[in-house]
Amino acid sequence: MILSIIICSYNRASYISDALTSLYLQSAGLNEFEVIIVDNNSTDNTKDVYAQWRHTNTNGQFTFISETKQGASFARNTGATIAKGEWVCFMDDDAVATPNYVENILKHIQNKPDAVGFGGRIIPKYIPAEPKWMSYYVSSLVGNFNYAPIACAFENGKYPLESNMIVKKSVYEQIGGFNVNLPGVVGTLRIGGEGKELFYKILALGHIIYYDPAICVHHVVEVKKLTSEYMYRVASGIGRGEKTRTSAISKTAYLIKVMEYFLKLGAAIILGFKYALQFTPSKIWPIIKFRIDALKGLLG
Repeated sequence: MILSIIICSYNRASYISDALTSLYLQSAGLNEFEVIIVDNNSTDNTKDVYAQWRHTNTNGQFTFISETKQGASFARNTGATIAKGEWVCFMDDDAVATPNYVENILKHIQNKPDAVGFGGRIIPKYIPAEPKWMSYYVSSLVGNFNYAPIACAFENGKYPLESNMIVKKSVYEQIGGFNVNLPGVVGTLRIGGEGKELFYKILALGHIIYYDPAICVHHVVEVKKLTSEYMYRVASGIGRGEKTRTSAISKTAYLIKVMEYFLKLGAAIILGFKYALQFTPSKIWPIIKFRIDALKGLLG
């Protein structure tokens, strides 16, 4: 088997069926891939929802397992352990794959024989609608990702996001999978950057990481949940993850990252002036707060 798609789920009973159905109805045959759902200590009825969905969608290879250690890195690693595919693909439980998602992944693998890792586009699906205060820069916190209009190699330290990334399993195992010291969400605490570290390890081996916008998912964003507290957890989690990652390299690497974050805060303030001149004042504070919260996580 070429491809294993791993979906790690935590309390997304409302959306997991849509994610699974989008894979069930792929243009590629169901014999071309498997899907592994890893329940990461959900307290809702995710397991029952999956059972009902599977009862009416009986074809293909779908497997439901559990991982009790909280955090996406633990769950993803558990899913990858039992994956039968030569490649492992990670997709979120509240994402919906486009109809030719798998077909385009397989095409990319065929067309790029040197590839060991790549990712695709993520389009936010705001419910009910995109808030007026949302900007391109802040939208990255809710998964918006569109690196380039055409397929290309990532440059300048850029990399795919965890909710739409594909890695050759042999290389994934070679680098030890996701770093569990960067677990993602554990309760209300977020320590992010696990995908960044994974791809940096792949780059360190001398490989190229590719982007292909045809490999696309739509990511559900419930606007009512985008509270100040939620945005703080996400932004500070990025900084917290960077502190963990860079501190493991050296004190110098951490201090350089601190300087970078102060520069990004300055750039956010300049962008705030730009939005003021464009008469879109609602976008000013969120972008500045993003950089402040990320800095707090880095310094915390």
